[in-house]
Amino acid sequence: MNVLIIGSGGREHALGWKLKQSKQCGKVFFSPGNAGTASVGQNVKLDLSEINTKTTDAVVWFCKQNKVGLVVIGPEDPLSAGLADRLTRPELKVFGPKQAAAQLEADKAWSKKVMREAAVPTAEGRTFTDAEAALRYVQAHETPVVVKAAGLAKGKGVIVCDNAEQAEAAVKAVMIDREFGEAGDVCVIEERLSGQEVSILALVDGRNIFVLEPTQDHKQVGEGDTGPNTGGMGAYTPTPLIDDAMMMRIQREVLVPTVDALRREEIEFKGVLYAGLMLTAGGPKVLEYNVRFGDPECQPLMTRLKGDLLEVMLAVCDGKLDQVDLSWDKRVACCVVMCSGGYPGKYTNGKVITGLDEAAALPDVYIFHAGTKSENGEVVTNGGRVLNVVALADDLPTARDKANAACEKIAFDGAFYRHDIGDRVLNMKK
Repeated sequence: MNVLIIGSGGREHALGWKLKQSKQCGKVFFSPGNAGTASVGQNVKLDLSEINTKTTDAVVWFCKQNKVGLVVIGPEDPLSAGLADRLTRPELKVFGPKQAAAQLEADKAWSKKVMREAAVPTAEGRTFTDAEAALRYVQAHETPVVVKAAGLAKGKGVIVCDNAEQAEAAVKAVMIDREFGEAGDVCVIEERLSGQEVSILALVDGRNIFVLEPTQDHKQVGEGDTGPNTGGMGAYTPTPLIDDAMMMRIQREVLVPTVDALRREEIEFKGVLYAGLMLTAGGPKVLEYNVRFGDPECQPLMTRLKGDLLEVMLAVCDGKLDQVDLSWDKRVACCVVMCSGGYPGKYTNGKVITGLDEAAALPDVYIFHAGTKSENGEVVTNGGRVLNVVALADDLPTARDKANAACEKIAFDGAFYRHDIGDRVLNMKK
C-alpha cells in the first residue's frame, strides 16, 4: 500500500520512517515534507493552504494516480479544517479524526465543556469572549492563573502567570494585541496547577483505546524550564512518573469518559487522542487535549515502537484496534530539539546545516528533520524547530548524553538546544 503523509515536521518524518519499515508499505509520499523526508520517500507539492473542494479534489486525484490507499494527517490545522471528512471514501483510508472530533484541540472552550460534562478531572476555569471582562476577572483573582488562546496557536498560546500583573499582560497579548491571531477570539483562564506534566497518547478507533508509552515533553525554551512556551524543546519515553496503577487510573478517569462523551454527542473519534496531564497532589488533571501525535513526543515513541505501524493505522481506520498488538523496545528514548536562533520569536531561515552524517553515524542515534529544506545541494534551515535528535540507551541520563553528543556534531548559524531534557525526574530522585 502506498501512503501519503500530510505535514512537514519531525513528526511526519518519524511516522514515514516507521511506516516504511512495514512489509505492507509501498511508496511513501510527503506533502510538503522536508529535506529529511526526501530520504524516506518522495516530497510532493499539494496545495492545502485552504481546505476546500478544489484543494481536496486535487489530493484525491493524486491518490488515485499514485495508488495511495492511506492518508496520514500529521498537523492539527488540516484536521480542524475538516480534511479527514473530505478525503474519506471507500477506496481511501484516512488516519486522523474528523472535524467534529478535532475540535477537542481546536476549541479549548468546547473541550473544557466536554470534560466538565464527562466529569473528567481538569483545572477550574472560565471562558471569555470580551477582553474587558477577562481583565476584570484576573485583576480580582488572587491565585496564579494560566491564560490560553482558545484556538490553535501551534503550542504557543498558553501563558503561565505568577501574579495578576502577568495575567493582565497575558490577556492583553491574547485578546487585544492578537499575538496569536484568531486563536485569541476566545480566551480560557484557568487555575494554575502544580506538579509534573506528562503526555499520554492513545490510539482510538471509535470504541477501542490502545494507550502508548507515557512521555514527558519540555515546552519552555530555556534550560531549567525557563522562558516562553514553544512547540516543544524535547521529550523522552517512558517516564517513571507513570506506573501501571496510574496508567489504569488515567484510562478510567480521563480517556474512556472522554471517548464516551464524544460518542454520546454522536462524534466518532478515530486517530490519536493526546492528553496533556498535570500530576497534582489530588491526582491527574487534564491541561489540554490534542488530536494527533505530539511533536516531539512522536519521535522517541517511533524509535521504541515494535510492530507494524501501517497495520495499526489501518486497524484504527477500520475499527479493529482490538485485533492488533504493539510492543516496545525496553530502552529509553530521548529526543532533543535543535532550534533556530530567536525561536520562539523571530528567526532567519536559510542557514546551512553541517554535521548531519557524522551525528547519524553514532550508534542508536536517529535524526528526524523538522524545519529543513534542500537548497543548491545543501540542507538549510526552514523553521524555528529545525532538527529532532533521538538517542536510545538503557537509562535516561545515558540516552540524553548520547543525544546531546550528536547535537554537538551538528552546526548551523544560531543553533541552540536544551541540554537538560529529563532533568525534572532526574533531579527528583536526588
